[in-house]
Amino acid sequence: MKRAVLLLALLLSAQVQAAPFASGNAAEGKKFFDQNHCNRCHVDMMGGDGSEIFTRPDHKVRSASQLVSQINFCSGNAGIRITHQDEQNLAAYLNQRYYKLP
Repeated sequence: MKRAVLLLALLLSAQVQAAPFASGNAAEGKKFFDQNHCNRCHVDMMGGDGSEIFTRPDHKVRSASQLVSQINFCSGNAGIRITHQDEQNLAAYLNQRYYKLP
């Protein structure tokens, strides 16, 4: 029985570690997103609350690497300094909230 529990725990932890942005913290990513007003450009482009930029059928992000590239592109355009950890946190938040990338 102990072996089965241990095996199950190992399998579950492997799945969690395999998820994109496993080193990111989605709550910290949301905080970064809100504090830096990341949605202001999205509102200007899409109207409403700006979230349609993430959910529109023709959105650009289809993979974890594309999400990271888009985050870096947007932060550069907005003049926002972003660290690697900020990037991972923001990607974890956006993935959890909108993209659901495997």
